[in-house]
Amino acid sequence: MTGNPGIDFPGVGTGLAILRNGKLLLYKRIKAPEAGFWSIPGGKVDHMETAAAAASREATEETGLLIGATEFLCTTELISTEDHHHWISLLYVTQDISGEPQLVEPDKLSDFGWFGRDDLPSKLSAFAQAAIANLNEDEFR
Repeated sequence: MTGNPGIDFPGVGTGLAILRNGKLLLYKRIKAPEAGFWSIPGGKVDHMETAAAAASREATEETGLLIGATEFLCTTELISTEDHHHWISLLYVTQDISGEPQLVEPDKLSDFGWFGRDDLPSKLSAFAQAAIANLNEDEFR
């Protein structure tokens, strides 16, 4: 298939909900889809790459963290007529991380922070909303 995944045909994406001390790591997006929205780290799944491996790879590329074991969280879909994007994404969750998050890709992401359920930023991406809806309340407070 030629063209751009997510734009010319539905793309397969992945995301990783990273938890530490009951808080979720979110990054503010610069580019479409959902520019200006807070989201979990993630991106597209490469050919012959598992979604779980892609979630860890994308999270490391975006945060600088070393990612350990992950668990499947949920599947979600974004159809954005505003951005002309269509993504089907498999989301994962982990608490198995080492290092401190950084702003590694300032051309794609403008800010980051750890957020609890009661102090989430406004303008959450569809993927962040799906992850939050499926996170265990004992782990994400």
